[in-house]
Parts: sequence; C-alpha cells; structure tokens
Amino acid sequence: MKFGSKAKMASTAKETDVIRQTKHRPVELDTFDRKILGALAEDASRSYAELSTIVNLSAPAVHDRVKRLKRDGVIRGTVAKLDGCKLGRSLLTFLVIDTSSYSATRALLAFTERPEVEEVHTVAGDGCVLVKVRAADTESLENFLMEVQSLDGVRSVRSYIALSTFLERGPMPDR
Repeated sequence: MKFGSKAKMASTAKETDVIRQTKHRPVELDTFDRKILGALAEDASRSYAELSTIVNLSAPAVHDRVKRLKRDGVIRGTVAKLDGCKLGRSLLTFLVIDTSSYSATRALLAFTERPEVEEVHTVAGDGCVLVKVRAADTESLENFLMEVQSLDGVRSVRSYIALSTFLERGPMPDR
C-alpha cells in the first residue's frame, strides 16, 4: 500500500521535527492588531480600506500591520473556508489511533496527502494520533479505516462520528 514517496515522507518528517523543536513564543499584539486579526478571522477577503474603518487606522497603517503579522507568522495564510457537505464529504469523523511505536506514528503522516484528511495531531492520552477525516459516506470511511488499520504498528483505531457541528473555526485573538 503506497501513500506517498519516501522523499515526500522524509520531507514531512523533517517539517514535523522542526515544528516540534521550535519554541512557539507568542507575538506581542496590541488592541489594533487584535481587532485586525478578529476582522480577518471573520472574513479574510476584507480590503485594507475596509479594515481601516473597523480598527480606526489609515489603510497604509493597516497594511503595514498585516505585513508584520504575516512576517511574524501570526497570519500563516489566507484561505477559503470550504463546505465539506457541498464538496460531497458530509461524514465528519475523528479517529483516535494508537500505535506501537514512534515509527508507526510517523507512517501515518502519509495520510496527510489524502483530501479527506483535514487534520493530524499527535496527542497525549489514550491514543497517539488524532485525525480529522471528512468522508463522502460510510463506505468511503470504512475503506479509509481499513487502510489505516492495515499499517504495521497500528494497534487500534477508535472512530467518533460527528452528528452535529456547532462551532468550527481557527484560533481567535484575545480581546
């Protein structure tokens, strides 16, 4: 079963090591930064002119602040929020995967290339890895689960199917 090239997996592993070893220090944000971030979190397509009226700064000042927030890594990108149901993937499932070793956990990174996988986290607790999957239907989910369970070192997979979603968003700045 092949999920990605060894070079791609090695690249992903290096990126994971970098993330793990980097000390994440919060960036100092003032009230204007927080207001800008809050407005962009609600709608990232807002213009600098529109943001300037929201935060009561000039458009060039807002532009400079957004540029700094991007440079400092606070804003990591501008993306569209897609509706999984309208894309034909209405079955939202969280998987808790327990593995026998760190190398087995790393093997799961190959699944990050799959479009139905939205998030992958290593976790502390009853499992080793938490995966957010959005599948088209139960048959698609079952096929995905069989692929995961067939990996060497996967001890167990627990599935939690979401019945309703009340909140789904990224991080918000403190007010």
